[in-house]
Amino acid sequence: MIRRMFRCCGHAPGALTPEDQAAVDAFRAMLAAVRAPEPWTPGRAQDVAVRVGPFVERAHTRPGDDHGPDMIAVALVHPDTPHAAVYAHRYTSKGWLRCQTAAILGVWNPAYAMLTHAAAGLDLPDDVGMAPAHYGVHVEARKPDGTGYTLLRLGPYTQTWLASRDADRLNTELEGRAATVAPGFTVTAKGAPFDVSDHENYSDPYKADVAVLLAAAVAEVSA
Repeated sequence: MIRRMFRCCGHAPGALTPEDQAAVDAFRAMLAAVRAPEPWTPGRAQDVAVRVGPFVERAHTRPGDDHGPDMIAVALVHPDTPHAAVYAHRYTSKGWLRCQTAAILGVWNPAYAMLTHAAAGLDLPDDVGMAPAHYGVHVEARKPDGTGYTLLRLGPYTQTWLASRDADRLNTELEGRAATVAPGFTVTAKGAPFDVSDHENYSDPYKADVAVLLAAAVAEVSA
């Protein structure tokens, strides 16, 4: 990629053409950004630059997941987002991923664009070195004023339809039982982002029947 840029600047001695000067300026900006990246602060809604093998990619952090010290959830996006609809599928097909914060170079800078797979004319590899961190289901008990608590967290689900299926099943289980499950509360199950920073408080829906998990949670609250 860098060699290609220098080849395009290999004109005869003399003043640089405007195109060559733009390439040189972009390269200098990239070097400056890599040498002194803007630090990323957890909790701020900023795109980040993430290392994917020898490349650097742009990533969205998911609201609610960007506060952990070691692991967050990100979605890789095309470096020209939102002006890259034609190429977006190459990135969005990866979904939400678990990203170690040690892999974050800093806040995304457009100067990093030349370091991406897209700039090299490549698709993202099948294995980007990050496991899925997709979706969850929360069973929430709420009072009319909106206050309450989360009774049960399920996840992660790798597909939204699986999360929706289990949420519907749990709501069927809950129908007519609100008065006994949590008196004074409305209890509902709904889809929610899987909060990777809080993963220890989730129950794996693939290891047990969700209705059994709900019954156990209700019994614990009622005890």
